[in-house]
Amino acid sequence: MEAKNKKQKSANLDGWHINTDMGCDVKTILRSDRKMKVGKEYPGVFRLDGEGFVEEFLSRDSHYTFTETLPWTMKRNPRVFIGRYISITRRSDGSLRPNFRPVKMDDGFSVDHYADGVRYELLLALGGLVGEK
Repeated sequence: MEAKNKKQKSANLDGWHINTDMGCDVKTILRSDRKMKVGKEYPGVFRLDGEGFVEEFLSRDSHYTFTETLPWTMKRNPRVFIGRYISITRRSDGSLRPNFRPVKMDDGFSVDHYADGVRYELLLALGGLVGEK
Protein backbone atom coordinates (compact mmCIF):
# COMPACT_ATOMS: atom_id res chain seq x y z
CA MET A 1 0.00 0.00 0.00
CA GLU A 2 2.83 2.38 0.87
CA ALA A 3 4.55 1.78 -2.50
CA LYS A 4 1.29 2.59 -4.29
CA ASN A 5 1.02 5.93 -2.45
CA LYS A 6 4.59 6.87 -3.40
CA LYS A 7 3.89 5.84 -7.00
CA GLN A 8 0.81 8.06 -7.06
CA LYS A 9 2.82 11.00 -5.75
CA SER A 10 5.28 10.65 -8.64
CA ALA A 11 2.50 10.82 -11.24
CA ASN A 12 0.32 13.83 -11.94
CA LEU A 13 -3.48 13.76 -12.07
CA ASP A 14 -3.64 12.39 -15.63
CA GLY A 15 -1.53 9.35 -14.71
CA TRP A 16 1.63 10.53 -16.49
CA HIS A 17 4.93 10.89 -14.70
CA ILE A 18 6.21 14.39 -14.02
CA ASN A 19 9.14 13.87 -16.42
CA THR A 20 6.87 12.97 -19.39
CA ASP A 21 6.42 15.51 -22.20
CA MET A 22 3.39 14.44 -24.24
CA GLY A 23 3.60 16.94 -27.08
CA CYS A 24 6.88 18.11 -28.51
CA ASP A 25 8.82 18.74 -31.71
CA VAL A 26 12.15 16.94 -32.01
CA LYS A 27 14.83 17.82 -34.55
CA THR A 28 17.41 15.05 -35.04
CA ILE A 29 20.99 15.49 -36.19
CA LEU A 30 22.30 12.00 -36.97
CA ARG A 31 25.76 10.83 -38.02
CA SER A 32 25.15 7.12 -38.67
CA ASP A 33 21.75 7.05 -40.42
CA ARG A 34 19.72 9.34 -42.63
CA LYS A 35 16.57 8.64 -40.58
CA MET A 36 16.18 7.06 -37.16
CA LYS A 37 15.46 3.33 -37.27
CA VAL A 38 12.82 1.68 -35.10
CA GLY A 39 14.30 0.01 -32.02
CA LYS A 40 17.85 1.28 -32.57
CA GLU A 41 19.47 3.22 -29.73
CA TYR A 42 21.45 6.31 -30.61
CA PRO A 43 24.04 7.79 -28.23
CA GLY A 44 23.77 11.53 -28.02
CA VAL A 45 22.71 14.74 -26.39
CA PHE A 46 19.07 15.75 -26.01
CA ARG A 47 18.57 19.50 -25.51
CA LEU A 48 15.48 21.64 -24.84
CA ASP A 49 15.53 24.53 -27.32
CA GLY A 50 12.23 26.20 -26.47
CA GLU A 51 9.56 25.87 -23.81
CA GLY A 52 6.02 25.09 -24.89
CA PHE A 53 3.37 27.58 -23.93
CA VAL A 54 -0.39 27.83 -24.04
CA GLU A 55 -2.26 31.08 -24.58
CA GLU A 56 -5.97 31.58 -25.00
CA PHE A 57 -6.05 30.75 -28.73
CA LEU A 58 -2.45 29.66 -29.37
CA SER A 59 -0.65 26.54 -28.24
CA ARG A 60 2.93 25.56 -29.06
CA ASP A 61 4.74 22.38 -28.09
CA SER A 62 8.20 22.32 -26.58
CA HIS A 63 11.05 22.04 -29.10
CA TYR A 64 14.00 19.69 -28.60
CA THR A 65 17.15 18.89 -30.56
CA PHE A 66 18.82 15.48 -30.45
CA THR A 67 22.42 15.35 -31.69
CA GLU A 68 23.97 11.93 -32.15
CA THR A 69 27.50 11.74 -30.74
CA LEU A 70 30.34 9.60 -31.97
CA PRO A 71 30.54 6.21 -30.22
CA TRP A 72 34.01 6.81 -28.77
CA THR A 73 32.89 10.06 -27.11
CA MET A 74 30.48 8.13 -24.91
CA LYS A 75 31.41 6.66 -21.55
CA ARG A 76 31.58 2.88 -21.48
CA ASN A 77 28.70 2.50 -18.99
CA PRO A 78 27.00 5.90 -18.67
CA ARG A 79 25.12 6.75 -15.50
CA VAL A 80 21.43 7.22 -16.12
CA PHE A 81 20.50 7.94 -12.48
CA ILE A 82 22.53 9.45 -9.64
CA GLY A 83 20.95 9.49 -6.22
CA ARG A 84 22.07 9.89 -2.65
CA TYR A 85 22.21 6.15 -1.95
CA ILE A 86 22.50 4.50 -5.38
CA SER A 87 23.44 5.22 -8.98
CA ILE A 88 22.29 3.28 -12.03
CA THR A 89 24.39 2.66 -15.14
CA ARG A 90 23.29 1.35 -18.53
CA ARG A 91 25.50 -1.36 -20.01
CA SER A 92 26.28 -1.67 -23.70
CA ASP A 93 23.70 -4.49 -24.03
CA GLY A 94 20.99 -2.13 -22.72
CA SER A 95 20.62 -3.69 -19.26
CA LEU A 96 20.51 -1.51 -16.14
CA ARG A 97 22.90 -2.03 -13.23
CA PRO A 98 22.24 -0.49 -9.79
CA ASN A 99 25.38 0.50 -7.86
CA PHE A 100 25.57 1.41 -4.18
CA ARG A 101 27.19 4.73 -3.34
CA PRO A 102 29.62 4.96 -0.39
CA VAL A 103 27.85 4.65 2.97
CA LYS A 104 28.58 7.26 5.63
CA MET A 105 28.18 5.55 9.00
CA ASP A 106 28.33 8.55 11.30
CA ASP A 107 26.57 9.08 14.65
CA GLY A 108 23.08 9.50 13.12
CA PHE A 109 23.28 6.43 10.85
CA SER A 110 20.21 4.19 10.88
CA VAL A 111 20.00 0.94 8.92
CA ASP A 112 16.23 1.33 8.55
CA HIS A 113 16.53 4.88 7.20
CA TYR A 114 19.29 3.81 4.81
CA ALA A 115 17.29 0.81 3.51
CA ASP A 116 14.19 2.99 3.02
CA GLY A 117 16.29 5.54 1.11
CA VAL A 118 17.72 2.84 -1.18
CA ARG A 119 14.23 1.39 -1.78
CA TYR A 120 12.72 4.79 -2.57
CA GLU A 121 15.52 5.66 -5.03
CA LEU A 122 15.17 2.28 -6.77
CA LEU A 123 11.42 2.86 -7.20
CA LEU A 124 12.00 6.41 -8.43
CA ALA A 125 14.78 5.54 -10.87
CA LEU A 126 13.32 2.36 -12.32
CA GLY A 127 9.87 3.94 -12.58
CA GLY A 128 11.32 6.66 -14.80
CA LEU A 129 13.69 4.41 -16.76
CA VAL A 130 11.59 1.30 -17.26
CA GLY A 131 7.99 2.50 -16.88
CA GLU A 132 5.06 0.18 -16.25
CA LYS A 133 4.27 -2.77 -18.48
